[in-house]
Amino acid sequence: MKKVPTLDIRRYDTDRAAFVAELGAAYREFGFCCISGHGIPRDLIDGAYDAFQQFFALPAETKMKYHVPGSGGARGYTPFKVETAKDSKYADLKEFWHVGREIPRDSRFADVMPPNLWPTEVASFKQYGYGLFEALDQLGTRVLRALALHIDLPENYFEDKTEQGNSILRPIHYPPITEDNIPNVRAGAHEDINFITLLVGASAEGLEVLTREGEWLPITTEGDAIVVNIGDMLQRLTNHVYPSTTHRVVNPQNENARKPRYSVPYFLHPNPDVVLDPVPQCVTAENPSRYDTSISSHEYLLQRLREIKLI
Repeated sequence: MKKVPTLDIRRYDTDRAAFVAELGAAYREFGFCCISGHGIPRDLIDGAYDAFQQFFALPAETKMKYHVPGSGGARGYTPFKVETAKDSKYADLKEFWHVGREIPRDSRFADVMPPNLWPTEVASFKQYGYGLFEALDQLGTRVLRALALHIDLPENYFEDKTEQGNSILRPIHYPPITEDNIPNVRAGAHEDINFITLLVGASAEGLEVLTREGEWLPITTEGDAIVVNIGDMLQRLTNHVYPSTTHRVVNPQNENARKPRYSVPYFLHPNPDVVLDPVPQCVTAENPSRYDTSISSHEYLLQRLREIKLI
């Protein structure tokens, strides 16, 4: 059976050509790869999960203090059954929080990147939440260097396009499933919107990826591995050389359905003004450009948030 590979990112420094080739091959095939050897401290990940679980355990009315209606959930809390996968009849079974990038309030992006909210009820939330945001941002930058080299772009091609990126850390709580035969799944089949997504703690079952052959392939990680997948913006920028693969979170078919599931994806976005035109290196006679109109990453984001009913 096919398997999404796990690659040690330390090889980028010791065995670069082979690592870049293997990473590129994994992304061309699956749009997904598991990354180990990233050096993010276990106590940072565990501390963040602990703070997020404390928050989700608070009473609903306390959590709703941090819900900002009309903001598309850009910061703070989004309650259950709001987000709906595109073209899905049923809302997802989850509640979540958004941590964004801290930027100066006189930044040119301040109008589209609001300040963070921090729950005062959980003292460690800000320290661990933003610590994990920054650690995953740095890891994502390293992955993008290897992805750039694989398609003949300069190693640092993405850096000035993501250093003010409208990225999001999203702690998610999927509650225990207590009824049989509910039509909703924890997260309906979808593709991500952004450049790349880094998922910490995908050790719990449920995440599945749709292969080129049309089969659902489960992904669970071992050890310190983090799942990293391509989003639609990078698919567009690379003219589909890197595919943004459909994935979902299914309800476990065993006693784990009765347990809550927590996950923390980091959605690495470009700066809001980056234009998502295919790069010339990815436009060939065999792969002609699939796009004849230009769109900025911020316009693209708004279009997609409407589709999934967040705005």
